[in-house]
Amino acid sequence: MAISLTEKAAEHVLNFIEKRGGAAGLRLAVKTSGCSGLAYVLEFVDEIEDTDEVFESSGVKVIVDKKSLIYLDGTELDYKREGLNEGFEFNNPNVKDACGCGESFTV
Repeated sequence: MAISLTEKAAEHVLNFIEKRGGAAGLRLAVKTSGCSGLAYVLEFVDEIEDTDEVFESSGVKVIVDKKSLIYLDGTELDYKREGLNEGFEFNNPNVKDACGCGESFTV
């Protein structure tokens, strides 16, 4: 089981953490949402819970709760900039289908 970040994504996260004044890491989770059923959640956390799984990737601690991990195992988080659009991209091998707008997915 593993979650990873590309160098570009890690650089972006580390810059955010520095501007924020610190964080224990970046939480990656899923929630029920959208037309396909699940949506990604990214947030900075100050404390790691005992029930969390922690993965270290390119100097960033990625924190995942056990319920989300079954949907996220093997995911690589990247950061893309295309024209005027930029943001995180989730390369999740578990995804079977995604909605047209790209906001939600199903496994």
